[in-house]
Amino acid sequence: MTVMETVAGSRTSRESRRRHYLMCPPTYFSVTYAINPWMDPDVPVNHELAGIQWDVLRHTYQSLGHTVDLIEPELDLPDMVFAANGGLVVGGRAYSAKFRYEQRQAESRAYRNWLERAEITAVEPIETNEGEGDFLTLGSMVFAGSGFRTSIAAHIEAADAIDRPVVSLELVDPRFYHLDTCLAVLDDGNGPAPAEIAYYPAAFSRHSQRTLRDLFPNAIICSEYDALVLGLNAVSDGHNVVLPSAAIGFGEQLRARNYNPVPVNLGELLKSGGSVKCCTLELHA
Repeated sequence: MTVMETVAGSRTSRESRRRHYLMCPPTYFSVTYAINPWMDPDVPVNHELAGIQWDVLRHTYQSLGHTVDLIEPELDLPDMVFAANGGLVVGGRAYSAKFRYEQRQAESRAYRNWLERAEITAVEPIETNEGEGDFLTLGSMVFAGSGFRTSIAAHIEAADAIDRPVVSLELVDPRFYHLDTCLAVLDDGNGPAPAEIAYYPAAFSRHSQRTLRDLFPNAIICSEYDALVLGLNAVSDGHNVVLPSAAIGFGEQLRARNYNPVPVNLGELLKSGGSVKCCTLELHA
């Protein structure tokens, strides 16, 4: 499905391509420990509302024509809802996760088992990594974050596992503990338009900021306000960008580039430091 739009007299192509996602229902979601600055076990979670918000996200993907598979949630794994952390899947191959914190380590097995049942070859990692939380895929490369949850050594291991070049980026602000909290792939470059990203520069070290400027000089630069509502924790199909509803300014920036922002409210899941992308593992073809 292709959308053609005209802005300021110039014709720009935005192509929305059907995607395949894996999600985990928030059946056992709660904030019972703190492993990032967003989490506070003393702040109550409305579990019913969390389920409703998550279900709206799932139905949003389906309404846009995308396929959503589900993994069965497991008791005592409250963060399993954040499916993006479960691995990196590209071209029928997967690099499995190996979580840094003990509270999440059992998720690695759960997601690896699902991948194997789906007949996706999954490489079991030696190095610490948190899947698509720190690996974001474009057509010609994979961006890889380090600094908080994923080691530099895992970048090398991932490149070998999925046979793709990896560009390392260093994260320096603990509020943006995963790459997918401060950088969004808007167009992966597999359609008629060139690859395009959006990011929040202050989340990165100086040399990583330079890397991003050199690779994507025309990237959308997200404001601090929109970054702090996890606006960049978004999912794009090349035209439709599903993003947190509070990131109003970022939505306006997307419209100016001919994208179609699709806002959703995941306020309950934000209490654990996650939003749209965190809930979504893409099974890249």
